[in-house]
Amino acid sequence: MSIRERLSGNEASAIAMKQINPDVVAAFPITPSTEIPQYFSTFVANGTVDTEFVAVESEHSAMSACIGAEAAGSRAMTATSANGLSLMWEMIYIASSLRLPIVMSLVNRAVSGPLNIHNDHSDAMGVRDSGWIMLFSENNQEAYDNLIMAHRIAEHKDVLLPLMVCQDGFITSHSIENIELIEDDKVKEFVGTYKPEHYLLNKKEPIAVGPLDLQAYLFEHKVQQAEAMKNAKKVIKEVSEEFEKITGRKYSFFEEYKLEDAEIAIVCMNSTAGTTKFVVDELRNKGIKAGLLKVRMFRPFPAEEIAKALSHLKAVAVLDKSDSLNAIGGALFEDVTSSMYTNKKQVPMVNYIYGIGGRDTTTDMINSVYTDLQEIAKTGNVDNPYRYLGLRQQ
Repeated sequence: MSIRERLSGNEASAIAMKQINPDVVAAFPITPSTEIPQYFSTFVANGTVDTEFVAVESEHSAMSACIGAEAAGSRAMTATSANGLSLMWEMIYIASSLRLPIVMSLVNRAVSGPLNIHNDHSDAMGVRDSGWIMLFSENNQEAYDNLIMAHRIAEHKDVLLPLMVCQDGFITSHSIENIELIEDDKVKEFVGTYKPEHYLLNKKEPIAVGPLDLQAYLFEHKVQQAEAMKNAKKVIKEVSEEFEKITGRKYSFFEEYKLEDAEIAIVCMNSTAGTTKFVVDELRNKGIKAGLLKVRMFRPFPAEEIAKALSHLKAVAVLDKSDSLNAIGGALFEDVTSSMYTNKKQVPMVNYIYGIGGRDTTTDMINSVYTDLQEIAKTGNVDNPYRYLGLRQQ
């Protein structure tokens, strides 16, 4: 029997961490993720968990402490946002290259500058190629569920990569929603005990961690990381199927909302999917065959599956909550269009950069995208594939 509660996304993430009861949590406060270690620290203080909580002087040190703990054989977790993730940048790459399955809750926020504490995806997109598995969460239920599954995925012997669970800052992190929690004993059984094969404190096997890696081997080690990311795809599917058996909640690489018979569709991530579903329902009531593809698994990217899911459509819009500043669209658009091309699927596609710095994304805006898609579907022409949504007149 699940436990029904009303929690914010940050509270839900902290409770997931409490139920996991990691060996080490190292964190430094930054809005809007501050509440996660703050809530968790109360569990440490009252003895609910036996985690070693490390209060550090910066986010760089937080990730460094997690790396040291995980390399020593401990299960480590942290949380951050925006500039905090940027300050971790050096250690983010080291964590993945050392194949350490650290789990991080990333509450997405605009990266300065200028200073902005509100939601977009520029922090996550800045580290999308760092070798971390990346799962995105539409609401607090998904943030909680993704964290419960995270260690099972990251610690799998065929993966051994760090994993970040993303949710939208303030939009889900601070908004209270109904949620179904899993009983503590079931979480403990599902997550299991971390038993690394190689670790620094194993006196029977002295090892070095992080040695110099020059021309003779670095290339091969990077390929091993790439192969581990490919392996993660299968493991994510298996873990999600096992999670469904104990909760009834089904997760795949992405969610197809009324997509099967759709003629036009939006592709997006995180909380925007909720707004889009509302608009899809309204359009369906008017006889317009609109649909949605909500990406959950961004790294590894499910290229073949997405191409297949979108192949029957007459027009597709990809929404990016971060601009790559490359003059050819956002990161999600690049991945989706590359997936379509390499899998020989031809569908007219358009990109919209939206929601930068926490700008509201309204149902009217989403409706305007579907209106544009109807016109593209009629003509097959995309005059300008690189567009902005909700931009004030310049």
